[in-house]
Amino acid sequence: MSKYIIITGTSRGIGFELVQLFSKAGHKVLALSRNDEPVSNLNLKNVTSFPFDLSQEVNYQKVVTFIRNEWQHVDILINNAGKLLNKPFAETSFSDFTKVYQTNVFGVSEMIRTVLPFMKSNGHVVTISSMGGIQGSMKFPGLAAYSSSKGAVITLNELLAEEYKETGPQFNILALGAVQTEMLEEAFPGYKAPTTALEMAEYVFNFSLSGNKYYNGKTLQVSNSTP
Repeated sequence: MSKYIIITGTSRGIGFELVQLFSKAGHKVLALSRNDEPVSNLNLKNVTSFPFDLSQEVNYQKVVTFIRNEWQHVDILINNAGKLLNKPFAETSFSDFTKVYQTNVFGVSEMIRTVLPFMKSNGHVVTISSMGGIQGSMKFPGLAAYSSSKGAVITLNELLAEEYKETGPQFNILALGAVQTEMLEEAFPGYKAPTTALEMAEYVFNFSLSGNKYYNGKTLQVSNSTP
C-alpha cells in the first residue's frame, strides 16, 4: 500500500538514495532540500521536490500548504538533513553553533511540529542522528557543535515518544556510524567508510516502513566501524 513520506536533506548522500528507493517501491515522496535540482532532475512521477531551508521559519508553511492540498496526511517523516561543522572548538563562534543547531535541532523540532497534525497513530518519525551524539561513544576533535547537536535530537525524540505514547505517532532515532558520503569526507578527509550511501539508505528505508512496530523512543546504533 502506497505511503506518504517526507524526507529532508535529499540533494545528496543517503537522502538522495532514499527518494529513489521509496519512489521505486510506489510510495509518494515530498523531498526537501536547499538544492532541489538533483531530485527534480530525476523526473520521478510520484515525487515532489521544492527548495527548502530548515533554518528559515517562513518555509514551513509551504509544507503545510502542500500536505493540505495534495495528501491530507503523512505516514512517515524522515529527518535526514544535517549541517556539519569541522572546526577546533576554540575557533568556533556563537554564530557557528547557532547555524549548526538551527538545522540539526531547531529544524528537526520545527519539522516534526509542522507535520504532526497530519500524522496518524501509526505514523513514524525517524530522525537520523550520529554515533557522535551517543553518550559514551568515541568523540572526535573539531565536531563539538555537530556531535552535541546530534545528542540533543536523541533526547528530543525520547521525550516526544513519551509525550505521544498514547496517541502516536512513534519516534525513533538511527545513530549512524561512518557512511561514504560527502559529509563524511568533510568530517574525516580521506577516510573510506565500509558502508555506501545506498546500503545505508536501504536500511533506513526498511526501518522507516516497519520499525515502529517494534520500537518507540529508541535510539538504534547503526554502525560497523569507528568512526
